[in-house]
Amino acid sequence: MTAARPVLRATLLAGLAAILAGCASLAPLPADGQASPLAGRLAVRIDGQPERGVSAGFELAGSAEQGRLLLTGPLGVGLATASWSTGRAVLDSAGTQTQFADLDSLATAALGEALPMAALFDWLRGRAWAGAPASARSDGVAGFEQLGWQVNLSRFELGALEAFRPAPPAVTVRVRLELPG
Repeated sequence: MTAARPVLRATLLAGLAAILAGCASLAPLPADGQASPLAGRLAVRIDGQPERGVSAGFELAGSAEQGRLLLTGPLGVGLATASWSTGRAVLDSAGTQTQFADLDSLATAALGEALPMAALFDWLRGRAWAGAPASARSDGVAGFEQLGWQVNLSRFELGALEAFRPAPPAVTVRVRLELPG
């Protein structure tokens, strides 16, 4: 593997984390019914592959169709920004821009695993995505199962959310949202 490969992977991981959530202000998106921005901390873990994990602060504005994300480090310093619209996603990290066909392609390139990006926007708001069937969790935990993921909302009123995909490799996404007020 060349020296550029780990740098690209780190840049892509930063972009993915930025897409999923943030702790800095973004310029507002057009007032066209878009949901209010989300901010907080995010961690993505892929079992047995710690080098592909992500942990960062984030701010997410928009939807799966159009949006912007800022990823921040422990001191609130901007690490990467991502913006996307239908058919296009751009990651800007350390002054380098990388383009992708869409948000899913960026996420897959970053982690080597597909994440349900369109669904995540709803999951972060404590609800199942309307684009696929969902059911109550079979283990009785507050939340739902959708797209092969178990979404835990038992601490959502405190701003905590966890999504777990047991299929190998197991993937865990943990989010701690900043609550208004």
